[in-house]
This record gives sequence, C-alpha cells and structure tokens, in this order.
Amino acid sequence: MTPTEAVQRWVAEVVIGLDLCPFAAAPWKAGHVRMVESRGEGVHELLAELLHEAQLLVEAEVPGTTLLITPGWPDFEAHLDLVAAGEDLLASAGLGTKVQLVCFHPGFRYEGADPADPANGTNRSPVPFIHLLDVEEVARAVAAHPDVEGIPTRNAALL
Repeated sequence: MTPTEAVQRWVAEVVIGLDLCPFAAAPWKAGHVRMVESRGEGVHELLAELLHEAQLLVEAEVPGTTLLITPGWPDFEAHLDLVAAGEDLLASAGLGTKVQLVCFHPGFRYEGADPADPANGTNRSPVPFIHLLDVEEVARAVAAHPDVEGIPTRNAALL
C-alpha cells in the first residue's frame, strides 16, 4: 500500500467512519480533498511544495482542502518543527490568515499529554501529513456546528 493509499483508507475508515471530524465527510464525498505525496527530500523542498499547495488552495474556485503527505518525516518532533516552519512561511507569504495547517503523524502527541492518552489518536495517522485548510471554510463549518467544543471530548471518549 502506498503512503497515499494508506492515508485515503485512514480518512475513510477512521476520520469519516468514526466521525472524528464532523466536517470531513462532505468535502470527501464531493471530491474536494486534494492528496499530494511530497517529493521533497529536505526542508526547503518540502516547504516549497507546501507554499505551492497553499497557493492552489487559496486560488481554487471550489472550496476544498489539501493533505500534503510527508512519508519522509518519521520523527514526530521534526514533523512538528516542519509544520511550524510552514506556518512561518505562510505568514511571510501573506497566506497565514488564509490557510491553516494541522499536523497528523503516527507518533502524534498533544503537548503535555501522556503518550498513551487515547485523545492523541485523533491526529495519529498511518503516515505523516500536513493538512492545509481554507480558514474561511473552517470558520463557516465551525459556525454551523451545534457543539464544536464537545468534539474533542467525544473523540477522546470514543478512542
């Protein structure tokens, strides 16, 4: 199974199948989730890919989301650093208020959480990736949801 296939399966079976993200099913079913496997071999190449994908997301006529799959980043802390560098890059490019980044990784752990805490499972993907979200789309989805604050508690209890 390729890294992209592993992420596709995980999104379908876990994220959507368990309803971990109540906002994921609609764009997935509509075909508005772009999945790109990074070819970058270093930080600079990967950040160039991330910036390119962010620009495509912002310029898209149809709202969507992008999963930049980063199989070459097995170390969780290094992946977090990569996401932070991506946020800095987007801010300097004027996209920081338009694109939000979310880290997904097999070793994901919320800051201060016990590594065995089931809540970490919400962002534990089979392959590392960076989720690029359109900030305006996130705001609309959050505003329309009846209990956004309850999502993390529900997911932690489920997992």
